[in-house]
Amino acid sequence: MAEPVYRRVVVKLSGEYLAGSQSFGIDQPTVDRIASDLIAARALGTEIAVVVGGGNMVRGVEVSARGVSRPVGDAMGMLATVMNCLALEAAIERKGTPARALSAFVMPEICELFTRAAAHKCLAEGRIVLLGGGTGNPFFTTDTTAVLRAAEIDAQAVLKATNVDGVYSADPKKDPSAKRFERLTHAQAIQGGYKVMDATAFALARDTSLPIIVFSIAEPGSIGSILSGTGHGTIVAG
Repeated sequence: MAEPVYRRVVVKLSGEYLAGSQSFGIDQPTVDRIASDLIAARALGTEIAVVVGGGNMVRGVEVSARGVSRPVGDAMGMLATVMNCLALEAAIERKGTPARALSAFVMPEICELFTRAAAHKCLAEGRIVLLGGGTGNPFFTTDTTAVLRAAEIDAQAVLKATNVDGVYSADPKKDPSAKRFERLTHAQAIQGGYKVMDATAFALARDTSLPIIVFSIAEPGSIGSILSGTGHGTIVAG
């Protein structure tokens, strides 16, 4: 078996993707499929932590636009990410692989608090680690959370799993002439204003020298393909 490209990564999953074909909530077959992909990727020898969004339940920006304050709206969104982590944790463990949800918030009756030491311990035990609660602060996206946590736990890359197979010059679903990039620097990604990830996340990745690989999660086994070096995506680095 070929050695994986990275020994420890943070996978960033969209919360909306967990809804499957539904407009809201958790689609169990989709969660089960993602769990299987994460387990297969872990079997390659890579330690895996996962940051998942909460957009399938609550998006803080949208809630605040309806009259709730932005900090409260973001807190609601961060709680939604914890629920998604618990759903993934249960799905992974049902398949016989150990997992552990860690939260940026103190909620001992539900899951353990995220600390660097706790994350390192769980990864060393072979667990897939689900990182919920965002950064624990309002005004920060889960994209930024993924890069922050990757830097904190000494991950070698962030794998941004999305619904397109890389970074494009425009939305390829709306613009057939959109150009797909094989590789970008962090600075080019920021200057280009590409919407696949927010500028704060790209800037933090630049400052911490973390590569970001943007790829499509729609194809089963895509996480493992990226780790084995055979996957199709855009590398943002340097």
